[in-house]
Amino acid sequence: MSDPVSRRSALCLMSGAIAVAAAATGGFTPAAHAQSRTEAGAGPRVEGLLARLTLDEKISLLHGTTDPASLGQAGYVPGVARLGIPPLRLADGPAGVRVTRHATALPAPVLLASAFDPQLARRYGQVIGREGRALGQDVLLSPMVNLIRTPYAGRNFETFSEDPLLASDLVAAEVGGIQGEHLIATVKHFAMNNQERDRMTIDVRVDEQTMHELELRGFEAAVGAGAGAVMGAYNKVDSTFACENKTLLTDILRDRWGFEGWVMTDWFAAHSTVAAITAGLDMEMPDGTHFGTALATAVRDGAVPERYVDRAVRRVLAVMDRFGLLDGSAPPRPDRDPRAGAAVALEVARAGATLLRNEHRTLPLRPGGTVAVIGPTGSLPFVSGGGSAHVVPDHADNPLDAIKSRAGKVTYAPGEDLFGKAIPASLLSPAFDSEGVQVGAGKVWTYDGTLTVPEADEWTFVLHFSSAPTARPKVLLDGTELFPQAAGYGEYFQGGLVSAAPDGLSVRRKSLTLAAGAHTLRISAQGGAGGLLFRLRRSTGATRAQDVAEGVAAARAARDVVLFAYEDATEGQDRTTIALPGHQEQLIDAVTAANPRTTVVLNTSSSTSMPWLRRTGAVLQMYYPGQEGAAATAAVLFGECDPGGRLTQSFPVDDDHHPVAGDPHRYPGVDGIEEYSEGIHAGYRWYDAEGVRPLFPFGHGLSYTSFAYDDLRARRTRAGLEVSFTVRNTGRREGIAVPQVYLGRSPDLRLDQAVRVLGGYRRLVLVAGERRRVRVEVAARTLSSWDPKRHDWVLGTGRRSVWVGASARDLRLRTSVEVGK
Repeated sequence: MSDPVSRRSALCLMSGAIAVAAAATGGFTPAAHAQSRTEAGAGPRVEGLLARLTLDEKISLLHGTTDPASLGQAGYVPGVARLGIPPLRLADGPAGVRVTRHATALPAPVLLASAFDPQLARRYGQVIGREGRALGQDVLLSPMVNLIRTPYAGRNFETFSEDPLLASDLVAAEVGGIQGEHLIATVKHFAMNNQERDRMTIDVRVDEQTMHELELRGFEAAVGAGAGAVMGAYNKVDSTFACENKTLLTDILRDRWGFEGWVMTDWFAAHSTVAAITAGLDMEMPDGTHFGTALATAVRDGAVPERYVDRAVRRVLAVMDRFGLLDGSAPPRPDRDPRAGAAVALEVARAGATLLRNEHRTLPLRPGGTVAVIGPTGSLPFVSGGGSAHVVPDHADNPLDAIKSRAGKVTYAPGEDLFGKAIPASLLSPAFDSEGVQVGAGKVWTYDGTLTVPEADEWTFVLHFSSAPTARPKVLLDGTELFPQAAGYGEYFQGGLVSAAPDGLSVRRKSLTLAAGAHTLRISAQGGAGGLLFRLRRSTGATRAQDVAEGVAAARAARDVVLFAYEDATEGQDRTTIALPGHQEQLIDAVTAANPRTTVVLNTSSSTSMPWLRRTGAVLQMYYPGQEGAAATAAVLFGECDPGGRLTQSFPVDDDHHPVAGDPHRYPGVDGIEEYSEGIHAGYRWYDAEGVRPLFPFGHGLSYTSFAYDDLRARRTRAGLEVSFTVRNTGRREGIAVPQVYLGRSPDLRLDQAVRVLGGYRRLVLVAGERRRVRVEVAARTLSSWDPKRHDWVLGTGRRSVWVGASARDLRLRTSVEVGK
């Protein structure tokens, strides 16, 4: 696909430097074609309302407040009833609409991105857009388009890619899909919000070229697609908080890109009143700490001229007017269509399934064969990550049942007990039933006793409880609290899988090494208003060995093994390693030693190290596959469809070999400052520049058939380059190919350039023996670099190399083309 930036705003984007190719993703929605408005006049309806609003009414439109009739959404902005201005309800929704009611739980955006299919991203957006309106929402707090810069970032599953072109294509298409259903899209988090660790305070230092070529390109595409709103990030950029950063909010977003929507904060990301509103912030969420009474006072005292308030209100009302919210022209809210949503969820999960390894024809599995399913997520549906991405699905089946419906004999062994086993009463003095303590409403239950550990071992204590996280039982072992309250909103960012037991009780864990002998144990639990049920369980080395032995026995008795491995990511915290958590590596080692025909299915958020890789038969990356994930996984395993996904991020070999490894200044930062010193060499560009071999490269993904590429040609066009080549299915079955075009350096530019960059791609479905001629447009933007001296794009002229391949490292064809001015 070609670069989507930007169809309608080339003059403000490029200052006449070069023309930008039209998006190959197709026309944008009617909402994005709204007549251009200047801030001096947003149309007679908006200007008329603005003239009639009091100062207090204006300010009420610029911050969130409590919803008197909440639907469980993230935010609420009251309207002005006397003037017919309706309220706004704002819902999270990177993978479905997050409210208290049921919604379609779509696969994580990283799985969507793996399909390399902007048209599919548009349909994904359409599902969310329709359901958002059906569920009473007006604004969607999505999509997220921050690049995958570090493999540790806790929200990598919520975004698309390490590559700015792919991210740009997908975000533009998804915005078009969302807003085509008359729901306002919010692109986030603007900008340089590439990690969760210290996200509220970290100060990002990034050079101008890197910022424009990589980090901002997806936001620019979303603006070009007509996004109605932008969410500012928590972090600082060059010493100034993003939500009061004039360079970002005004100089780039509005003056250069021509953005006409409104900018809101991330939740509690405002830090000032005067600095923020004058820099270009329009709305504070979720309350009015800085844009409520403080703003009114600042205006009345003369610290903020009222024209800044008018400017912000005008921007909000102009978007509302564009979506028909001011004159009643918005279409009636539709009914949910769960069947249609489920169909798209299944399509996305199948399309993004990425086969990383397949030796000795391990896959596809034979229908009717004997299969051992191992791993806790084999019997539990792993729908989504935690935090803002969590959705209440209509349903979610587990992979075990989906495999049983296709295989002959199926056995199951968890291999690891996520939720712990009962603590033997003989280890507790005095004894009590730790499997179910019921505390009545208004009552207090306490325990003061001893836990006797028979031998030194690693214990994982697992607490299950029915109360709110902040009212859970207090458990002290040898005087140390095992489950202390997390700071801030940390209690609500605990993952999408392991934080809840199958029966719905909340779960917290604590692992520590215990010496043999007696340990004091004290528990205090309050029943509160509605009573409390809790359990205290444990896992030990002995129980884990038993779980592994059961898995090995199941593996030996079956022809094929499908082992499900997981990593439970969430907003609010980063990973500490790219290795699988817990003791899963030992489980994989034991099972693959017993049966080499083992397929490991990864339900993980981002890249994973695989020291066990060579002992497996196959590895299938499914990320967080949504409510239809079980059906999609089984369909791919049994060959009902070709695995259609390709990696949108490089997978490192280990924690020591990736772009931010070994340099704390790059990640997580030193003394509150983080330096993007890798410059433009992020992701696969870093591996090329440093000569480091990744475990799996960007763009990698196997098929159940094979493809040949030939007859590569490239020619200059007014829009950029046209690259053409032939792809042929050389196998015996239908399959999916994703040929990728890469572009080499310009010899004429005296700027830092990557060894090669993605210039375009195409997703193809070819039957056995089919040959197809493919044309990929490489946009002028991709041929250009950002010149920090000119503060603008410059075309990279001269003879440029062009490659076509199946990944960033599997380059099968090469030619060159002269790029003139």
